[in-house]
Amino acid sequence: LVLLVFFFLAKGAKALASKLFKKFYDKPAIQNLFSTIIYIAVLSVGLMVALNILHLKQTVTSLLAGAGIIGLALGFAFQDITANFISGVLIAVRKPIQVGDIIKVQDYMGTVEEINLRVTIIKTFQGLHVIIPNKDIFQNALINFTKTNERRIDLEVGVSYGDDLEKVKKVALEAAEKIPDLLEDREVNLFYTGFGDSSINFVLHLWIRYPEQPGFLEARSRAVMAIKKAFDENVR
Repeated sequence: LVLLVFFFLAKGAKALASKLFKKFYDKPAIQNLFSTIIYIAVLSVGLMVALNILHLKQTVTSLLAGAGIIGLALGFAFQDITANFISGVLIAVRKPIQVGDIIKVQDYMGTVEEINLRVTIIKTFQGLHVIIPNKDIFQNALINFTKTNERRIDLEVGVSYGDDLEKVKKVALEAAEKIPDLLEDREVNLFYTGFGDSSINFVLHLWIRYPEQPGFLEARSRAVMAIKKAFDENVR
């Protein structure tokens, strides 16, 4: 009778938890996971209560010890799967990345296409599908380019030793500031970085809105062409 009562209590708790988690998490896998855990927990409590009523406390102790040993063995045997699973749950709860985000993990950069409880699938800009274990999302540095919606272009340029550096800076900045798609609240900066074998090098910092990778490449390409044209027009 006790088990029967707890069986119905577990089903009710599962249904209630499922409705509750739907308000916070949009992934059915996460909803089912947490509601199932609550269901099993309530049933386990019912089993322990029933065994205590039957004065089988020793059986309760044996069951708990056995469950602990089995859990420990499974944990060692499937530690990678467990790590990926827990990481998947954390990704679903904390949402460091979402479908559609442009991210870079290790040497892989692309758009997130799918996130499940074990792996994250991204599509690189070369058209390749890469399956990344979820634990790698947490154990390695993750760059999410979509979070800030802006990105800086670091454009490295070299000029000859005979050029007037003050004029070079003035011409380069004027050309760069005319490039479309630059953020108005971000200043274009130029810094000389050092002496090369045959050139004096500098870097231009340009800020653009970053909705997608082709836009970044196009803006950088425009900057290169604009600066080259400006330099050609100011040749001594």
